[in-house]
Amino acid sequence: MLTTEELFLKLLRFVSVTPHDDGAFAFIKEYLNDFDVIEVNVEETKNLFLYKRFSEGPHLCFAGHIDVVPAGFGWQSEPFEPIIKEGVVYARGTQDMKSGVCAFLQALKQTDSFKGTLSVLLTSDEEGDAKHGTIELLKALKIRSFLPDYAIVAEPTSETVFGDAIKIGRRGSINGVIEITGKQGHAAYPEKAVNPVHQVASILHKLAGHLLDDGDEDFTPSQMVITDIRGGMEVTNVTPGNLKIMFNVRNSTQTDIEKIRVYVEDVLQGLNFSLNLSQSAQPFITCKDSLIIKTLSNALLHVKGKVPKLSTAGGTSDARFFGNFGVATVECGVVNDTIHAPNECCPLSEVDALVSVFKTVIENFKKEVL
Repeated sequence: MLTTEELFLKLLRFVSVTPHDDGAFAFIKEYLNDFDVIEVNVEETKNLFLYKRFSEGPHLCFAGHIDVVPAGFGWQSEPFEPIIKEGVVYARGTQDMKSGVCAFLQALKQTDSFKGTLSVLLTSDEEGDAKHGTIELLKALKIRSFLPDYAIVAEPTSETVFGDAIKIGRRGSINGVIEITGKQGHAAYPEKAVNPVHQVASILHKLAGHLLDDGDEDFTPSQMVITDIRGGMEVTNVTPGNLKIMFNVRNSTQTDIEKIRVYVEDVLQGLNFSLNLSQSAQPFITCKDSLIIKTLSNALLHVKGKVPKLSTAGGTSDARFFGNFGVATVECGVVNDTIHAPNECCPLSEVDALVSVFKTVIENFKKEVL
């Protein structure tokens, strides 16, 4: 068995830029060599599921991704040759999310008994389009009637200090494209043209920043966020013939794609326009009384001495796929403050603490939760 530090550094040395694992999955299979294996590979994406039935009982799955975003520029060290300075590890993927992968692999490696089934679900396609990753494994598990009852996704969820927040759900994501058609003309003769910029100017405030719902105790309000506006020919004497507006809505469970369509069509009534909407992620929420949330919260209290905040903030993650398959899901990991940035880093102490949290969860799962 490797030490946690050795395992962490080993995982960080794999150049596993989406959608490649760079041999990481072969190593992980060998590291947990007493676990059974299911592999579902789609095109360039590799997906790995390891499981071990200890006895009859609940199925608890630890999940994550081995892939990372490209290193980019501005590093003070080699991004795939981890270095340690004053107890902090610098490398691509330290926070997002090889710290989490390291922690649950180590916790499982040290587990001799469990009242149920323990498993690991890993993909190499989370940082990309996520079309061939976690969702494909979950489909395969559903066909086998082997979906987990509970899942912990080890994304970096802590906000300021380790253990201060876990995620019990995620907002959805809806993308919109509006194209308004006018009539191009000479700027000196505006009366002979139909300028879509002028048409939308007086009503843009009804789209930009508009709150589609009031939010609730679990979710912030669903807001229309304008991400791009463009039209015209980048000259000063020709009025534009069309205008394109792009927006995104991180939606709660109170707002869906049809509600957005009805609202936009009402605001733009009378204009010559088209609207395209697409949903890239569905919102989900896990009941606060769920066994997985209570057990994890108690584990963090035991290890860190503090009850974590229950959050749904931030972007999307593969936890959404578990939620869509009806799996009670929670996310827990290290502090999120350098993900995707140059010189991404994570203290070894946080990884050690996360190992302790996951071991505590495994040891206390299905015991009475106070």
